[in-house]
Order: sequence, then C-alpha cells, then structure tokens
Amino acid sequence: MIRILIADDHAIVRQGVRQILGLASDLVLVGEAKNGWEVLEHLRADLPDLLLLDMTMPGPNGVELVKRVREAMPRLPILVLSMHGERQVAGRAIKAGASGYLTKDSEPEVLISAIRQVAAGAHYVDPGVAAKLLFEPSVDESGACHDLLSDREYQVFLMLVRGRGVNDIAEELNLSAKTVSTHKFRLMQKLGIDNISDLVRYALKHELLQ
Repeated sequence: MIRILIADDHAIVRQGVRQILGLASDLVLVGEAKNGWEVLEHLRADLPDLLLLDMTMPGPNGVELVKRVREAMPRLPILVLSMHGERQVAGRAIKAGASGYLTKDSEPEVLISAIRQVAAGAHYVDPGVAAKLLFEPSVDESGACHDLLSDREYQVFLMLVRGRGVNDIAEELNLSAKTVSTHKFRLMQKLGIDNISDLVRYALKHELLQ
C-alpha cells in the first residue's frame, strides 16, 4: 500500500486527486495540505510514502518547499503535480530533489503510474516536459535571462508577475520587505527590466505565466 500526502491549495484539485486515487486499490490518501506550512506539519504526523506536491501554494512553496521536505525527510519521494509545463520550473524542482514531475493536464492513469514508479524509487518526468529539458536551448544558446536567476529570485519573479506586492510576498515567504525588495532589484537587474509592466510582458513572452 502506498500512503500519499496531497499538497495543493485548490480544494477542487485535491478532490479530483482523491477520486483518482480511489481507482487504485494500492493507493491510499493519508493527509491533505493546502499550504507549505501544513505540508511540513503533515510530514511527520501522517508518515506518507510519497508527497504529491503543487509548486505554487501559500507559505513556503516551489523549490524552497522541495528543499525543506528533502531536509526533513531525505528518503521521501516527491512527485510534483503542477500547472507549469515549462522547462525552467521543472528543471529547478528536479534539481532541488523532486523525484518526478507531472503536469495537471495528465490523464488519471498516467498519474497513477507515475505515483507507483516514484514510490518504488524510480523517477518520472512528463514526456512533454522531458522533451523540453532535453531539447530546449540553454541560457547560453537562447539568451533566456531568467535562467540566471537564483531559486529565490525566480520565486519572487513569479509572484511579482502574478500581481503580488512586496509586503504580501514578504509575509508569505516569511522574509523582510527589505529582503524581498533586494531580490526584486537583483532579478530586474539581471533581466534588464526596470518596471513591473515590462516584467509581466517578459513572463508572457517566455510563456512563464500559465
């Protein structure tokens, strides 16, 4: 039996995953979390065999949360289930320690298969995402400046282009507003951009807002 902890801030997604897990007799849901803090609390309380993790939730999220989970439970397989299919997000998640990466438009049987593979110690990457990881040009070839951002800068970048303010970001990431402002300044400097409107246009151009 594979014990699964679901982490997603959308109730409808969690409900859908519950229904999918019900199709397989060897999969059992042991807990649900709707933000990064709840994930960390549930890890030791529920003792899951696998964490099914969304990349964008309130509290610690994305690469930072993957790293925190890996530190807390080094052997726990993490399967990312994300709306983001771009190479940058997937690559950062896998580099941080995720065992698999799947997009939310995948078929139920694909999710079940991926869960079984990752829980067994193997790796699984959505075929479309894997193709991007293999064949999309690197920053040196494409000039994609966002590849030069640190994990924290990239996290702040995504939150900024989704309309979040500095104080809001600081509160959610448990950082000072000054620290977030520093990340904002550095990421905009690296991207050669000096205002939020152009930052959003950059994200749209590179298909980073999905």
